[in-house]
Amino acid sequence: MASSGDNDVVAVVELLLTAHIYNENERLTVDDLPPRIRKNYWNVKERRVNRPIVISENSVNKIYGIPDVRNLVKDLSFVSFDDFGSRISLTVLDLAARWFLNHDTLPRINANPTLAFYYEQKGDVDVDYAEVRLSNKPKETDREWINSLVDEIAGEGEEAEDMLKLVSISAPEDVRESFKNLVLTSEQEEEVHKIVKAIQYRDYLKEIELFEIGKLLFMGPPGTGKTSAARALSKELGLPFLEVRLSMITSQYLGETSKNIDKVFALAKRLSPCTLFIDEFDFVAKTRLSDEHGAIKRAVNTLLKCIDEISLVDDGVLLIGATNHPKLLDSAAWRRFDKIVNFPAPDTDMRKEIFGKILSKVKGKFDTQKLADITDQCTGSDLRLILREAVLQALSEERTTLSQEDLEEAVNTFKRRFELKIGDYE
Repeated sequence: MASSGDNDVVAVVELLLTAHIYNENERLTVDDLPPRIRKNYWNVKERRVNRPIVISENSVNKIYGIPDVRNLVKDLSFVSFDDFGSRISLTVLDLAARWFLNHDTLPRINANPTLAFYYEQKGDVDVDYAEVRLSNKPKETDREWINSLVDEIAGEGEEAEDMLKLVSISAPEDVRESFKNLVLTSEQEEEVHKIVKAIQYRDYLKEIELFEIGKLLFMGPPGTGKTSAARALSKELGLPFLEVRLSMITSQYLGETSKNIDKVFALAKRLSPCTLFIDEFDFVAKTRLSDEHGAIKRAVNTLLKCIDEISLVDDGVLLIGATNHPKLLDSAAWRRFDKIVNFPAPDTDMRKEIFGKILSKVKGKFDTQKLADITDQCTGSDLRLILREAVLQALSEERTTLSQEDLEEAVNTFKRRFELKIGDYE
């Protein structure tokens, strides 16, 4: 088994090889760099990684947390250490590449497009550069990429700053939700799979002019996971997540509401590729069916027009709307979406699975089937509130281990505090 010191040397040589090969090949782009390396050298103002990449003791420490790099690489004949600026570089590329290959580094090569590009050309190892590059997370998944774009937009003036205030923007790496922690129906899983494939084959869809893809409407009672699923999907796709609540962009100055809607969609196109999540979509129906001020109705028409004019295939924007009140939506709203995904309250089997997931890191022995049986009509959000109640009660008694009785008492407490209402979401 390799020691941590050996692994550190291999990591440093990987960084040196990556920098050298990237600097020498203009064909390689930032998406050929592993995220860990790319993020360290990202130029926020220019939104790129500049050539040449320069390796120093400080950069090695930032990327890998490795101290005293000079002593670590002193016995490597193909490494040069320059005291001025503590810079490190390769002296003989071929020698370094052979050394690296002899240290069980195939997994590293298969996770580094720059190295895959080099070794595929050399023919020294069976590696597919195109496949490795496809599996490498692109720059759009990095927090640094999002921040660069946001800073650029904010620098365009007060109006641009106001536009940014209308949405909440999250980088994929900052999204907590993931599909491994969610319990989905078979229909939901199928739609997620289709969207993943649509993103992968976006160029093909454009080629065959199939543009009516990538506008989803999530409907169901509150707490059934609509927002969590949207965020998890965006994370899975590696897309920035833009969230807006329609009620939050309505202005006391009615004429401003239409402008705010236009700004939100313009921002989504600027941050493309991304996911634009519009919550409280029933706001549309409520205004269209009411006799309110004409400016509000014009704002609604603006929203529907903006939805018509945005595209996953053309603009790289995945649009997801969410509503708790699907029966309020009229045909003008429904037909804007190519797929309606239902989020029903979980049945007994789903509740059992949800309990299994949310209790997986909690100390104690639990009968998840019984917990599922006694939580009829509870949503996934409700089940997490029940766990919260049980944990807080245990902590108040200086306990970090829960019992079945703690959970059952939390269920009873929850039911006493809240009147559960299903609503009609067939």
